[in-house]
Amino acid sequence: MITVHIQYFAILREQRGLARETLATPAPTAVALYEELRARHGFTLPPDRVRAAINEEFVAWDTPLREGQTVVFIPPVAGG
Repeated sequence: MITVHIQYFAILREQRGLARETLATPAPTAVALYEELRARHGFTLPPDRVRAAINEEFVAWDTPLREGQTVVFIPPVAGG
């Protein structure tokens, strides 16, 4: 288990009901963490519609997670 800090934006924040949380997880990668959270919180977006960032840098979904990192999940956003 590792502890990570998670931030949510837009629809993910709405579906979770929080902007950020700290979580202990067995997830080895960003995609595994997202799938864990998706199952737990009912996120409607599949991983291919979301970007992941770790410590303020966009990463590939298979990037390994490490203790204490900040993980941000960013859904598509509309602008105008």
